[in-house]
Amino acid sequence: MKSEANTFFATQAWVQGAWATNVLLEVDAQGHWSKVQVNTPADQRQGAQVLSDPILPGVVNAHSHAFQRAIAGLTERRNTAAGSDDFWSWRNRMYSAANRISPEQLEVIATQLYAELLASGYTQVCEFQYLHNTIDGTPYADPAEMSLALARAAQRTGIGLTLLPTLYMRSGFAATGLRDDQRRFASTPDSIARIVESAKRQTQNDPRINVGVALHSLRAVPPAALNELATYAQGAGLPVHIHIAEQTQEVDDCLAHTGQRPIEWLLNHAAVDARWNLVHATHTTPQELAGIQQSGARIVICPSTEANLGDGVFDLPGYAAVQGAWSIGSDSHVTRSWVEELRLLEYSQRLSQRQRNIAAHHLGQNMTSGSSAAALLQAALHGGVAASGLPLSGIAVGQRADFVTLDRQSPALQGMPDDYVLDALVFSSPSANFTQTFVAGQVVTAPQSSDFAGVMQALWA
Repeated sequence: MKSEANTFFATQAWVQGAWATNVLLEVDAQGHWSKVQVNTPADQRQGAQVLSDPILPGVVNAHSHAFQRAIAGLTERRNTAAGSDDFWSWRNRMYSAANRISPEQLEVIATQLYAELLASGYTQVCEFQYLHNTIDGTPYADPAEMSLALARAAQRTGIGLTLLPTLYMRSGFAATGLRDDQRRFASTPDSIARIVESAKRQTQNDPRINVGVALHSLRAVPPAALNELATYAQGAGLPVHIHIAEQTQEVDDCLAHTGQRPIEWLLNHAAVDARWNLVHATHTTPQELAGIQQSGARIVICPSTEANLGDGVFDLPGYAAVQGAWSIGSDSHVTRSWVEELRLLEYSQRLSQRQRNIAAHHLGQNMTSGSSAAALLQAALHGGVAASGLPLSGIAVGQRADFVTLDRQSPALQGMPDDYVLDALVFSSPSANFTQTFVAGQVVTAPQSSDFAGVMQALWA
């Protein structure tokens, strides 16, 4: 699907890490920016669609499990059956959703989620998809059945989708297979490749959808299979994602079984390069952070989920010290807003460091504004390109024309000087509203799913 060429005139737009005024924007027939001209004279604005509210680039949501939207708010009570309430006890409750959802229900849940993401300023979502099989664990006739449900939801809403079929083969480092409650995840490098090829073939006419691969984790994927799928992805030029070092128990188990920490092992045993995206990396050493940066890989930080699950706090100052790149994700979707993710990322650093404006000090040295919000947004935009494998780094020639308009009349923004609008958006709540969302130069209107409440009732009756 090609976009019609469009011309916009924005009175205020976020361009190259700062606010610009009187910006003339042209979109080519493929939905990419072909012209970005600031301080445009009045005689050059004729015929352009005027955007009187500030505009910001669309943001890549670099890590999503769409089906987990169905449990947001349903795991926040004390688990009396477990000795402690942590990631692992939460995981057991998450499996109860994973083992109930049909392809039709997944499409409804994802449609609701993607509409919410678009309304919150995300324009591309990277789906870490491991629900491959039927509820009883047998394969679907088309191995991409569940993945294609997500693609249909993306097409219904208009959001861009990076589909990441995920390899999942064992229940832990010492296991040879999966637990019964993980039967829907069962896959092999060959089956993941078949899902990739099927999804590519069936979405080839939609340029908003592309495909990569994911490895669930080191505990879930044996070394030989990890390298087999990584080699396939390298040959196909696909982005690669992997959960890693999210919980301390995972680190301890990896040390016990391999003699190395998870990131240490990965860097020593896999051909990690700029296509790789390491999700969470919450528990790291300075040497591991330096190794990630040297490999060219990126980290995907998911602050709301990492906080919700009690994972820990990412070492943002340490990673910034080696100039590491990262993106942002909403993961389990307890929040669906990049504004909230960036706010929580900064606040978690302030709590652990007992200082203020951590991002501005550690990420924004080359930005004259001294703004933590600006430093965070620019880093998230930069990392989103690697996560999605697409040109989505902001309002610049050659990038996809994804953007949102910001309601300047929102209470958080009223009376704000123009140069402080982004600061107020991120750090003054309730957050300001986005009034319109554009993907590839076209406005998308994604009403929430009318079937969502019914699906939720059917799942949890």
